[in-house]
Amino acid sequence: MPRDTTEQSTTPRLDEIDRNILAELTGNGRASVTAVAEAVHISRAHAYSRIARLTETGVLSRFTAVVDPVRAGLRSSAYVTLKVRQHSWRELKEQLRAVPEIHHIALVGGSFDVILLVRAEDNVHLRQVIFDQLQSMPGVLDTQTFLVFEDLDAR
Repeated sequence: MPRDTTEQSTTPRLDEIDRNILAELTGNGRASVTAVAEAVHISRAHAYSRIARLTETGVLSRFTAVVDPVRAGLRSSAYVTLKVRQHSWRELKEQLRAVPEIHHIALVGGSFDVILLVRAEDNVHLRQVIFDQLQSMPGVLDTQTFLVFEDLDAR
Protein backbone atom coordinates (compact mmCIF):
# COMPACT_ATOMS: atom_id res chain seq x y z
CA MET A 1 0.00 0.00 0.00
CA PRO A 2 1.47 3.43 -0.89
CA ARG A 3 2.49 5.61 2.00
CA ASP A 4 0.69 8.88 2.58
CA THR A 5 3.27 11.58 1.91
CA THR A 6 1.05 14.55 2.73
CA GLU A 7 2.70 15.12 6.10
CA GLN A 8 6.17 14.64 4.65
CA SER A 9 5.61 17.22 1.91
CA THR A 10 4.38 19.86 4.38
CA THR A 11 7.10 19.17 6.93
CA PRO A 12 10.06 21.49 6.37
CA ARG A 13 13.53 20.01 6.30
CA LEU A 14 15.56 21.02 9.33
CA ASP A 15 19.31 21.33 9.24
CA GLU A 16 21.77 21.48 12.12
CA ILE A 17 21.37 25.24 12.51
CA ASP A 18 17.58 24.88 12.76
CA ARG A 19 17.92 22.11 15.35
CA ASN A 20 20.40 24.22 17.36
CA ILE A 21 18.02 27.20 17.28
CA LEU A 22 15.18 24.96 18.48
CA ALA A 23 17.38 23.62 21.29
CA GLU A 24 18.25 27.15 22.39
CA LEU A 25 14.63 28.28 22.37
CA THR A 26 13.46 25.12 24.11
CA GLY A 27 15.95 25.82 26.90
CA ASN A 28 14.98 29.49 27.12
CA GLY A 29 11.93 30.66 25.19
CA ARG A 30 12.65 34.24 26.28
CA ALA A 31 16.10 34.30 24.71
CA SER A 32 16.64 37.28 22.44
CA VAL A 33 17.39 36.77 18.78
CA THR A 34 20.86 38.17 19.50
CA ALA A 35 21.45 35.59 22.24
CA VAL A 36 20.23 32.76 20.01
CA ALA A 37 22.45 33.96 17.16
CA GLU A 38 25.51 34.07 19.42
CA ALA A 39 24.81 30.61 20.86
CA VAL A 40 24.34 29.09 17.39
CA HIS A 41 27.24 31.08 15.85
CA ILE A 42 25.27 32.83 13.12
CA SER A 43 24.44 36.48 12.44
CA ARG A 44 21.49 38.14 14.13
CA ALA A 45 19.79 38.68 10.74
CA HIS A 46 20.27 35.02 9.84
CA ALA A 47 18.86 33.92 13.22
CA TYR A 48 15.90 36.25 12.79
CA SER A 49 15.07 34.87 9.34
CA ARG A 50 15.49 31.26 10.53
CA ILE A 51 13.20 31.82 13.53
CA ALA A 52 10.64 33.53 11.28
CA ARG A 53 10.72 30.57 8.86
CA LEU A 54 10.40 28.06 11.72
CA THR A 55 7.38 30.01 12.97
CA GLU A 56 5.75 30.43 9.55
CA THR A 57 6.08 26.72 8.78
CA GLY A 58 4.61 25.74 12.15
CA VAL A 59 7.76 24.11 13.54
CA LEU A 60 7.64 26.76 16.27
CA SER A 61 3.97 26.93 17.14
CA ARG A 62 4.13 29.19 20.19
CA PHE A 63 6.33 30.55 22.91
CA THR A 64 5.21 29.73 26.42
CA ALA A 65 6.20 29.80 30.06
CA VAL A 66 6.76 26.61 32.05
CA VAL A 67 4.88 26.83 35.33
CA ASP A 68 5.75 24.84 38.44
CA PRO A 69 2.30 23.40 39.24
CA VAL A 70 2.88 22.99 42.98
CA ARG A 71 4.13 26.58 43.40
CA ALA A 72 1.14 27.73 41.35
CA GLY A 73 -1.22 26.06 43.84
CA LEU A 74 -1.91 22.90 41.82
CA ARG A 75 -0.79 20.35 44.39
CA SER A 76 -2.68 17.35 43.02
CA SER A 77 -2.05 15.85 39.58
CA ALA A 78 -3.14 12.70 37.82
CA TYR A 79 -2.98 11.03 34.46
CA VAL A 80 -6.51 10.02 33.57
CA THR A 81 -7.19 7.54 30.79
CA LEU A 82 -10.49 7.45 28.94
CA LYS A 83 -12.20 4.78 26.93
CA VAL A 84 -14.52 6.56 24.56
CA ARG A 85 -17.46 5.68 22.37
CA GLN A 86 -16.46 5.10 18.75
CA HIS A 87 -16.76 8.23 16.58
CA SER A 88 -17.12 10.57 19.58
CA TRP A 89 -13.57 12.02 19.46
CA ARG A 90 -14.32 15.18 17.45
CA GLU A 91 -16.97 16.41 19.87
CA LEU A 92 -15.21 15.09 22.96
CA LYS A 93 -11.87 16.80 22.28
CA GLU A 94 -13.57 20.21 22.23
CA GLN A 95 -15.29 19.48 25.55
CA LEU A 96 -11.97 18.36 27.05
CA ARG A 97 -10.22 21.51 25.80
CA ALA A 98 -12.79 23.58 27.70
CA VAL A 99 -11.81 22.07 31.09
CA PRO A 100 -9.12 24.35 32.57
CA GLU A 101 -7.74 21.62 34.84
CA ILE A 102 -6.73 19.52 31.83
CA HIS A 103 -3.16 20.44 30.87
CA HIS A 104 -2.51 17.85 28.17
CA ILE A 105 -4.73 15.73 25.91
CA ALA A 106 -3.53 12.86 23.72
CA LEU A 107 -5.46 10.47 21.51
CA VAL A 108 -3.56 7.18 21.73
CA GLY A 109 -3.71 3.59 20.60
CA GLY A 110 -3.84 0.71 23.06
CA SER A 111 -6.08 -0.45 25.86
CA PHE A 112 -7.55 3.06 26.26
CA ASP A 113 -8.26 5.85 23.78
CA VAL A 114 -7.29 9.13 25.44
CA ILE A 115 -4.84 10.14 28.15
CA LEU A 116 -5.12 13.42 30.03
CA LEU A 117 -2.87 15.25 32.45
CA VAL A 118 -5.18 16.79 35.04
CA ARG A 119 -3.93 19.29 37.64
CA ALA A 120 -6.03 20.51 40.56
CA GLU A 121 -5.70 22.43 43.83
CA ASP A 122 -6.11 19.31 45.96
CA ASN A 123 -7.58 15.79 45.88
CA VAL A 124 -11.12 17.05 46.52
CA HIS A 125 -10.86 19.31 43.47
CA LEU A 126 -9.26 16.50 41.42
CA ARG A 127 -12.07 14.13 42.39
CA GLN A 128 -14.66 16.72 41.34
CA VAL A 129 -13.05 17.14 37.90
CA ILE A 130 -12.88 13.40 37.29
CA PHE A 131 -16.24 12.31 38.72
CA ASP A 132 -18.41 15.34 37.97
CA GLN A 133 -16.94 16.57 34.70
CA LEU A 134 -15.04 13.84 32.86
CA GLN A 135 -17.22 10.84 33.69
CA SER A 136 -20.40 12.75 32.83
CA MET A 137 -19.25 13.71 29.33
CA PRO A 138 -21.20 12.05 26.54
CA GLY A 139 -18.92 9.62 24.78
CA VAL A 140 -16.81 8.73 27.84
CA LEU A 141 -17.34 5.05 28.64
CA ASP A 142 -14.71 4.51 31.34
CA THR A 143 -11.93 6.34 33.19
CA GLN A 144 -8.87 5.19 35.08
CA THR A 145 -6.83 7.51 37.28
CA PHE A 146 -3.10 7.40 38.02
CA LEU A 147 -1.99 9.84 40.72
CA VAL A 148 1.27 11.71 40.13
CA PHE A 149 3.52 11.67 43.19
CA GLU A 150 6.39 13.65 41.68
CA ASP A 151 6.86 15.60 38.43
CA LEU A 152 10.21 15.59 36.67
CA ASP A 153 10.75 17.65 33.53
CA ALA A 154 12.78 15.79 30.96
CA ARG A 155 13.80 19.05 29.24
